[in-house]
Amino acid sequence: MSHQQVWFVTGASKGLGLSLVKRLLAEGYKVAATSRNRSELQEAVGTHHSFLPLETDLTSESSVATAIKETIDRFDRLDAVVNNAGYGLLGALEELSMEAIRQEFEINVFATFNVIRQALPQLRYQRSGYIFNITSIAGWHGDQGANVYNSSKYAVEGLSDALAKDLKPFNIKVIAVAPGPFRTNFLGKGSVMYAEPTIDDYAHIHQHKQWLDNNLNGKQLGDPEKAPDVIIRLFNEANPPTHIIMGSDGVQVVTNHLTNMLQEIDKWKTVSISTDLNEK
Repeated sequence: MSHQQVWFVTGASKGLGLSLVKRLLAEGYKVAATSRNRSELQEAVGTHHSFLPLETDLTSESSVATAIKETIDRFDRLDAVVNNAGYGLLGALEELSMEAIRQEFEINVFATFNVIRQALPQLRYQRSGYIFNITSIAGWHGDQGANVYNSSKYAVEGLSDALAKDLKPFNIKVIAVAPGPFRTNFLGKGSVMYAEPTIDDYAHIHQHKQWLDNNLNGKQLGDPEKAPDVIIRLFNEANPPTHIIMGSDGVQVVTNHLTNMLQEIDKWKTVSISTDLNEK
């Protein structure tokens, strides 16, 4: 029953994470959620007897371990982990500092590793559980000026694919959820970082950023209040997909990308197979 099931959600103070936490509590689940600022999270969600707000540094193994322990101490079990925390980093590769690139991977990739590694002992003990890794269509399709963000999301898609196979014997499901553009504050201040200073030769990338600001920000098709419906439905599926796209525009982008990739593979197939040994 839902009132016995426990969720752990990262990056829960805004956007899809906040929408999910509110929906889970409304439907009777127990929820532990993390943010860099506990009071901000508490204010956003409100007071609820089944809610445990946690101020957590997701890049720190000890901080994540403490958060998972507090969750299990409070609720006695753990049924679903949602790795939602992340942010965008945009700019041409040579415009971005290595410090900025490493920080992007610390939050978008290594924090996900941290949470999963700390949660797995409990999930293996129970021989059940769901791990939701919130990626992006950026994990399927590269976009101008998003090379670092794309690569971080590709990494999590690849992690999810392999981890699903590793954890299948323990009845632990792994699902990579890739939203298309949703009408959240993702393109707003604090959710996307831009390269500074810029290089004039990359004017086409800077123009694309301006296009995003003028034509996409605040006009996205995805409804953040509907995203929790998908995640909760998958949680209640005995055999959920390992990868799922959210949003009609997301489905179109990924479909086009895979179609083009298959055509490219077919076009170069003769070259690809030419490396096989000529055994007699």
